[in-house]
Amino acid sequence: MKCYQHKRVLVTGNTGFKGAWLTAWLHQLGAEVYGLALPPENDQWLFAQGGWDAWCDHREIDVRDAPEVRRRVEEVQPDAIFHLAAQPLVRESYKTPVETVATNIMGTAHVLDALRQLKKPCAAVMVTSDKCYENFEKDHRYREDEPMGGHDVYSASKGCAELVIASWRRSFFPPEGGVAVASARAGNVIGPGDWAADRIVPDAMRAFAAGQPLVVRNPGAVRPWQHVLEPLSGYLWLGARLMSAESTLYREGWNFGPEDESARTVADLADVMVREWEGARWESPPREGEPHEATLLQLDISKAKERLNWKPVWSFDEAVTHTVRGYRELLVARGDAKQTRAFMTQEIQAYTDAAQEAGLVWASA
Repeated sequence: MKCYQHKRVLVTGNTGFKGAWLTAWLHQLGAEVYGLALPPENDQWLFAQGGWDAWCDHREIDVRDAPEVRRRVEEVQPDAIFHLAAQPLVRESYKTPVETVATNIMGTAHVLDALRQLKKPCAAVMVTSDKCYENFEKDHRYREDEPMGGHDVYSASKGCAELVIASWRRSFFPPEGGVAVASARAGNVIGPGDWAADRIVPDAMRAFAAGQPLVVRNPGAVRPWQHVLEPLSGYLWLGARLMSAESTLYREGWNFGPEDESARTVADLADVMVREWEGARWESPPREGEPHEATLLQLDISKAKERLNWKPVWSFDEAVTHTVRGYRELLVARGDAKQTRAFMTQEIQAYTDAAQEAGLVWASA
C-alpha cells in the first residue's frame, strides 16, 4: 500500500496489542507514525518489548482528555487516523463500567470532535468491535446494516460508539468533505504479543509457559477467530480507499472477520494451541457466578469481499499456528527490541506474501 509512504498517520491506542502491530506495519509502509495512548501496562506488551517508540512519535494521552486529544491532532496534522484506543475487555467492563463507557464512547467522540476542527483532508478509520451488534445468539452472521446493541457494558459501549461515529459523520463531515470517516468491526483477534487478562490466548500462553493447564471458562462458545494481521490489513486498505479520489464510496461501517470455517468453539481453539505447545493441556472445571458472555457471535464479511476486494488470508489452523509459534519467538526475544521488531517485520511480510499469492489487490497496491 504505497499510498502510506511519507504520510503522517496518527494511531490512538498505539501501545496496545493491535496498535503495536499496526505501528510496525505502517512504519514498514514508509509512513510517519504518531501515537496517542496510555503507557503499556507491563514490559511484556509489544510496544515496550519492541521499542516501537523508536519508530513512532508517541505521546502519553488519555482519550478521555478532550483538550489533550485535540492538541495532539492539531500538532500532528494527520493525513490518516486509526482510532484503536479503548477499554477492550468484556469482563473488565463489569468491574469498571463507568470508565469503560467514558473511554469507549466519550473517547471516540473526543477524537471525532478533534477531526471536526481539523482544517485539512484526513482519512479516519474508527475501530469498534464485532460485539457492537445486538446479539441474539442465533446461527446468524451479522451484517453492517443490522441494529447496534449489547448485553454487557463493553458491548453496549461499542454499539454506542458506532452510533456516535455515524452521527458525527452525518452532522459534521459532508460526503464530499475532506474528512472521510469509516468504522471497522473485527472478530475475535488472536496473535503473538497480547498479554491482556481474561483472554484465552494470553491465558494459555501464561499457563503453558508455567507448565500449568489452561483453564477454559466457556468451551462451547463460538467465536470468529482471526489472526491480528487479518483485520489490520482491512483497516489499512479501508484507510487507503478513504484517501483515494473515490473516498465517498467507503464512508460507512465495515466488517473484517474470518471465513466461516474459522468460527470455532473455544474448545477447538484450545485443542490447536495444545497441539502446537508440546506437553500442554487444558481443562474446564465447573464454575458458578460468572458474568454473562455471549456464546455465539459471527460476522458477515460479504460487503468487504465485494466492495473492497478484501478477504482473509490465513485459515483457522494457520492463524493459531502463527500465534503460538509467534509467542515462542517473542518469549525468546524478550529484552531484545531489535529481535522483536525483526520477528514482527517477518510476520507482516509472510502475511503480505500469502495475500499476494491469493491475488488480493491490497497486497500489491
